[in-house]
This record gives sequence, C-alpha cells and structure tokens, in this order.
Amino acid sequence: MTDSDLDFAARARAALDREVRDIGAETGELWRRLQHRRLAERVKALAAAWHLTGDPGVLAPVGELTGLLRERQNPSGLFRGGDNVDSPPDSAFSVNDLADAARLLHGAGQQAGLLELLDSMTPALLKGGVHTPNHRWELSAALARLHRLDPRPEIAARVGEWLAEGVDIEDGLYSERSANYAAAVSNPSLLVIADVFDRPDLLDAVEANLAATVDLLLPDGTVETVLSRRQDQRRRMPLRIFLLPLRVMAIRRGRGDLAWAAGIALEQGIDSPASAVADPVAGRRLPPAVPPPALRHRHFAAAGTLVAHGPDSTAVVFGGSDYRRHRRIRSGLANSPTLLRLHAGGTVLESVRLSRTFFGLGPFRADSLTTEPGPAAVLTETVSAAYYQPLPSDGTGRYAVTDDGRFSAAMDFARRPRDEVTLTTRIRVALPVPEAAVRAGLDLEIDGAAVDWALELAFRPGATMTGARPLGGDRWHLEAGTATYGGLAVTVLEAAGAVSESEPAYHPGEDYEFLGGTDAADGVLLYVTGKAPSRLRLRIATPVV
Repeated sequence: MTDSDLDFAARARAALDREVRDIGAETGELWRRLQHRRLAERVKALAAAWHLTGDPGVLAPVGELTGLLRERQNPSGLFRGGDNVDSPPDSAFSVNDLADAARLLHGAGQQAGLLELLDSMTPALLKGGVHTPNHRWELSAALARLHRLDPRPEIAARVGEWLAEGVDIEDGLYSERSANYAAAVSNPSLLVIADVFDRPDLLDAVEANLAATVDLLLPDGTVETVLSRRQDQRRRMPLRIFLLPLRVMAIRRGRGDLAWAAGIALEQGIDSPASAVADPVAGRRLPPAVPPPALRHRHFAAAGTLVAHGPDSTAVVFGGSDYRRHRRIRSGLANSPTLLRLHAGGTVLESVRLSRTFFGLGPFRADSLTTEPGPAAVLTETVSAAYYQPLPSDGTGRYAVTDDGRFSAAMDFARRPRDEVTLTTRIRVALPVPEAAVRAGLDLEIDGAAVDWALELAFRPGATMTGARPLGGDRWHLEAGTATYGGLAVTVLEAAGAVSESEPAYHPGEDYEFLGGTDAADGVLLYVTGKAPSRLRLRIATPVV
C-alpha cells in the first residue's frame, strides 16, 4: 500500500502542468524584462516537470533562462534587480529555487550549467549580511541547499553563525508577526535547514508557528494579520500560503490539527507545485484530520492579541501596536489602530477604531492589553501633548531644532517648562460566549481633555445598513438605538457625556496627514460619536428577527 497522498499528487501535478504550459507560451522578450526571482521560479518549475515526466522537451527553455540569470549577476556574483542593491538575501531567494532545480535535474544535462551558476554565487552568500529577521533564515536555507549539493565545512560554519542567534519566535510568532513571511520564508527555510543539518529544534519552531496559525485562522479561510509588523498588516492572507509546511509538519509530528488546516489550505489552491515536488515528505499521506475545539480562545501576550473562537463567530482584539514604544509609524512596526475584528456568519466587522481630535496624535492605539474571565480584554492608553513656557534668551531668537514627539521646531523643547494636556482611554471588550446572541460588548471610558471622538465600525461590503443616519458614500451615523447590518446589530446601551461638535470622521493623525496619506479603513462605515469626558456602552449582537 502506497504511502503517497494520491489526491494531493494529482492536484500538484495539475497545477504544475498549468504553470509549465504558461511558461511554454511565453517569449524570450518577456523573460528579458523579468527580474531574477521570476526567472528562477520558472527554472524550478521546468525542473520539477522533468523530474515527474522524464520528458526532455520541457527543459528546452532552461538554457536560455540560465543565461539570462547569468546576465543579471553583478561582479560580486549576486543578482541585480529591485531596490535592495547587491543583496545577499534577495539573491538567496533565487538560489533556493535554483538549488532545488539542480537537485531535481540530477542526471539531466542542464544540471551542469546550474551548478556552475550556483558555485559562482556561493562566496558572496557566505560573507553576505541581511537587514530583516527573516532574511537570516532565507540566506541560511540557500546555504543549506548549496551544502546539500556540495558539502563544504565553511558553509556549515556560516549557517551555524546565523543559527547561534537563536530563532526569533515567542508564543508561536516570529518577531515580525507576519503571516506572509512566516509562510513564504521562515517556515520553509527552517524546514530545509533542519533537514540538512539535523536540527530537530528548528522543527519545534515551525510546529509552534503553525499551531499559532491555526489559532489565528478566521472563518473566511484567511489568517489574522492585524498584529503583523510587515506589509501584510493591511491585507488578508489566505491559509493556502502555509500549505506545504502544514503538510510536512502534520506528517512529521502526527498533528491532526495541522492536517485539518492543510485540508482547508489545499482547497484554496497550490501556490508552488514545484516546491511540492521538491519535498517528498509533503506528498505523503496526512494523519487523520482533527478539527480544533469550536469554542476556544488564545491570548498572544507578547503580541497584545486575543483571539476568541465560538461555534459560529470569531473575534480578535488587538492591543499590540508598537506605537506606544516608538511613537512613530514605520515599516517594520505594528501600526494598526484596529482594536476589534469580528466574523459572525456571513457578516464581517473588519475593523473597530476610535478616532479623536487630539493634537494630531491620531487614533487610539492601546498601551496594553490585559485579559479577564469571560473572556474579555481590557485596552488602555494615555496620550499627552504640551504647551511650552518661555526660556531665558540672549535675544537672538535662535534655539535648537528638536522634536516634541508630534513635530519638530526651533524651540529647544527639552529645556522648556511644560503644561501637559492628557487624554486617558479605557476600552473593555467582552467576547462571545456559547449560546449567546451577543457577539461582543464594548465599554469605553474617555477622560481628560474635552475633545470630540468617533468610534468607527467598518463592515465588509455585502449587506444593507438600517437604523442609522446616512452621511453619504457608504458612511452612517448611529446616534442612539440600534443599527443593523447583515447578521449584526449594533446597539448603543449607554452614552454619557456631551454631544460631539464635529462631523463623524476618522483622523489618521499627523504621521500620515503630513505626508498626504492615510490608513483609513475601507468598507461600509458606521460611526458612534461623543465628546470626552464620556462613557459609551455598545453591544454587537445577532439581530432579533
């Protein structure tokens, strides 16, 4: 009885056949415009097709593609292309594909040309550096694949230097907290490094990340990204990008929950069928699928995130923004002001945010997230701005240009006496419980300066809003009572405080507005407004029919 998963093999073969047909329909003119990573992907796909079929005809383009890759080499041996100049990690992405291709082409004439190309790049990869956490593992994986083709002690030693730093993982999340980079870089890289250098501890890291991914899986088949520190924090990432690591670790560790997730991922498609061919473990039969409990919650403490799954809804509370520590919006930081996301049947509340007009400091981003039984999450934040008093002067009017946390000016802020204005916000989010119509409850307390605020609820389009005042352009205002959108009803239970004097709106803050940008949410927008100091109690529930 074969140990192969015949259904998976058939799907991978069909996906690979489509990819190879598409490559065959392309022209050399197109290839000359492609960057090295796209060329290397094509070489790997053709190598995988030859490995499966033995048909030498599929390898006809490999020589031309390899030649184009050589043309893209800098004097260092690394590839050029993209905004990362002479980049060891960017070249490593292509080396990983090309090394897999060379291994698949064992016995084929085209292997020699690939081996020569890879050998010309090895010195630069051995001494090259990186600039993001996941690059360490991508570069090490490329070296591991080169070592598998031609073992060298200097390669093993260099990988050992990177691994000596330790894997950057906590509570199952890599330091970048990115679904995209976990799936595309860290997990597959650590799998190959573990295989080549017999490092089962690296498999432990991959297993922990995949278990965390199962807990971050939303009912629509995407992985939660609000906590990410990378570009995907504003995108929905499908589970299929985790397909091969899920299969490999389900098989290696006998994890039924990972097998269950791999089944969902497979139904979304196979992004890299050539990688499935290159890793024989991925093609084995999975253990029996075991769905996780329908009612469960997980607190990712370091990431300030609480995920609560119910039988028919999932809620995510986020209080793990890096803004509290860094006080700036920056690539590589978790910036999202979304504090709640809620999936309830076919209705998705994509984002709940609290905006306020307070010195251009932007929306609420929690300083902390703590949990309470229920489950419930408590988010808190205190922000402040200052007015500055006079300094003794020599009359020249010249002061150092310094930064006060909001903007810079020739004021020598640090030396001046300050008059502080503060705003303190506390939000308690109660999450779903079994057999309850209430999907979430929000209690807001805003104290300090008298400022207007707007709680924004952004729904995924697809339903009709009722019970709220239209503002135009899929924007609505709920002043009292209940508004209904699809399978969710939003009810104001208590609103204590003065009425807002501003039109309902979201303000992204000076970090964005100075550059003419925004991080505003899309969709159907419902606003509840007020003026601090104030208190608001809100219930989000299944509508009463």
